[in-house]
Amino acid sequence: MRKITAFLILALLGAPLLVQAETPARQHLFKIERSKNANIVQYDAQIGPDGKLMKKEPVVGYWVRLAEQGQVQKLSWIQRTFAYGFKAKLDSNREKVKLDMVADFGQPIFVVRNEDEYRATFLIEGSLSYLDKIFIQASGKGTRITIEYIEMFGEDTKTGEARYEKFFP
Repeated sequence: MRKITAFLILALLGAPLLVQAETPARQHLFKIERSKNANIVQYDAQIGPDGKLMKKEPVVGYWVRLAEQGQVQKLSWIQRTFAYGFKAKLDSNREKVKLDMVADFGQPIFVVRNEDEYRATFLIEGSLSYLDKIFIQASGKGTRITIEYIEMFGEDTKTGEARYEKFFP
């Protein structure tokens, strides 16, 4: 009985350490702003203690309710499935992930390691750029939403020069 009690006490004392060790660090990648309101969808890289992307959910997306009080909220199933979700394909060394976005931006977004940080990359104006923000101008409500145009904002990966592109889906 003493052995079981001692084991349970050690397990309870050690459990917070195990949970804490598995909690990934997050690093902001890019955001989607919309004309509808000030709320944004933020995308973050999830980084493990070894400095590499997490195997299960290397990237997460979530709401930041700026039109309200700035609270964070998970994307609903409908939002992930039809608007703001993505499929992530992590490479074998866990330092690069391809994001195939549900929204059609004409190409995938790649998250790559750049020294000690992860950055989202995308071709903007034909140049490989670090993606900072996507803006979606839309009209209508409910299931009758029309995307009028999409703007991509970033900076050239080689020169640091600001990049901008507007396209009409």
